[in-house]
Formats: sequence, structure tokens, C-alpha cells
Amino acid sequence: MRVEAAARAAGVALVWRPFLLGPLFAKQGWNDSPFNLYPVKGRYMWRDLERLCAAQGIPFRRPSVFPRSGLVAARVAARFAGEAWLPEFVRRVYQANFAEDREIAERSVVAELLESLGQPAAERLAAAETAEAKAALRAQTERAERLGIFGAPSFVVGDEIFWGNDRLEAALAWRAPARP
Repeated sequence: MRVEAAARAAGVALVWRPFLLGPLFAKQGWNDSPFNLYPVKGRYMWRDLERLCAAQGIPFRRPSVFPRSGLVAARVAARFAGEAWLPEFVRRVYQANFAEDREIAERSVVAELLESLGQPAAERLAAAETAEAKAALRAQTERAERLGIFGAPSFVVGDEIFWGNDRLEAALAWRAPARP
């Protein structure tokens, strides 16, 4: 929700690269989110997320289903990664899931989010279902695995990985314009 403003303030270019967490979790032997597999960690994560969102004025409601499939939205994001409207689409997907408790796995919800951005939903969803779009998302997920990404959000600066909202400023400082 805050990455673009923070990157702009730091003078750092930002490239969105969507990927799927499920396959990365599976490679680690998990069949679910670690926040469900480890209940103590999960309770902490939900409470911490409530605190962080409250401090930043970001609406938050714990989803009644977690995790939800983000496949449709991820395919849209992979297919249209370079489009100017994509960052706002991503924010609206997160808002739908983590503030409005909406079922983001449903094409109708993703279509509504696209339409709210003035995008032709049927056309965008059809493009996201092409073999090319599916391959792009698969390639991004495989890239994430090769890089050693294990969770989201992850920020990659050169060969360095910074994981988690609390590492955003460290990633930006690492990549500040004075560094190569």
C-alpha cells in the first residue's frame, strides 16, 4: 500500500513482479500458509497486521478465509505488469481481500476491480487467461524461487532480498541512488 510513495521519496525505481506464493510454500514442504501451520505465529501476525494498519491509517479486517486464491488477480498482474494502472489494481485487490473480506478468487470480483479503474474487464481477463500470460506468471514464480524468495512482500535489490513490510526502508536505502 505504501511502496510506491516510499520508492518515489527515495528516488528509487520500482518494478512490480507478481508471483505465486503457493508453489514457493510447496517447495518448502508447506501445504498452507505458515501463519495457519504455526498458530502462535499466525495469531501474532494477525495482531501485528492490525497494529501496523492502524498506525498507517490503512483499513484492515481479517479475511474470513485465509489464504484465498489470488490466481486470477496474479495472472492479470503478470499480463499487464508494465501498465500504469497496475499498482492501483494491486492495491484494490489487497483492499478487497484484507479490508472488505471479499472473495478475490472470483472472476466477478476481479472484473469489478478492473472496471473501477476504467479497464475493460472482459478483455483484460481474457488476456490474462492466455497461454502467454500463464507462462509469464509461471516464469515470475520460478524467478522468485531462484532468487530465494519465500514470502511476500519481498523487495529485491541486485542480489539482496529484503522480506516484509518492515524491511521496505532498508531495501530502499540499499538501492538509494548513490549505490550502483
